[in-house]
Amino acid sequence: MSDELIGKHLGTYLVESRLGQGGMGVVYRALDERLRRTVALKVLPSAFTSDASRRRRFEREARAAAAVTHASIATVYEVGEHEGQVFIAMELVEGATLASRIGGVALPLGAALRIGRDIARGLAKAHERAVVHRDLKPDNVMLTEEGEVKILDFGLARLDEPADVAEAQDVTAAAMTMPGQIMGTPGYMSPEQAAGKPTDARTDIFSLGVVLYEMLTGAQPFRGDSAMDVIIALCRDEPAAPSTLNPAVPRSSSG
Repeated sequence: MSDELIGKHLGTYLVESRLGQGGMGVVYRALDERLRRTVALKVLPSAFTSDASRRRRFEREARAAAAVTHASIATVYEVGEHEGQVFIAMELVEGATLASRIGGVALPLGAALRIGRDIARGLAKAHERAVVHRDLKPDNVMLTEEGEVKILDFGLARLDEPADVAEAQDVTAAAMTMPGQIMGTPGYMSPEQAAGKPTDARTDIFSLGVVLYEMLTGAQPFRGDSAMDVIIALCRDEPAAPSTLNPAVPRSSSG
């Protein structure tokens, strides 16, 4: 996918510039000419949307995510298609990712707790609507210039999941046999994801705990030289108490 979309229309959206690219597609800054609103437009790779079953699942989950309204969740405005290209129009969030804010260094205790609180409130609202993120991590959390927290990419994790995996929930086998087809991110995923079991709201709560740990210590609790090493550590090892890595963290918080 190239920048040939810049200056062109996807439905009512005029693509203005490219913001970034990841495994789930290219994100553009675009103008909704109907509402005169600037949005983030994520254009999905055809490889993810050509399979009818996968596409239906994605559209169902993305529309469910669009029904969730909360100050800590980047709003999904529309899921659409233009000349075979599937896109998501989302709230444009100006700021930096939580990952870049951490950058391997523990955040001040108060800031970490405030950010964690706001993420938790956003997740709670989504879970009320039976919407589960499944890939919560610092890269999917934006911090605005005003200090607001915005969770990105609700519903997109399952787009990366093959149809047979969606039915069987065999995530571990998928990780071994199909690179990039794991539902979640090693280091942040829950034990049930790593074990190939069904996921629910508790998956997000576990991932939030990992994010909190990283904010408090500057490091992930489960580490390894490969994705599989990380998954093994997740299932086997007890992470060091945050207070042993950061003296600013009260020892009582480590249980």
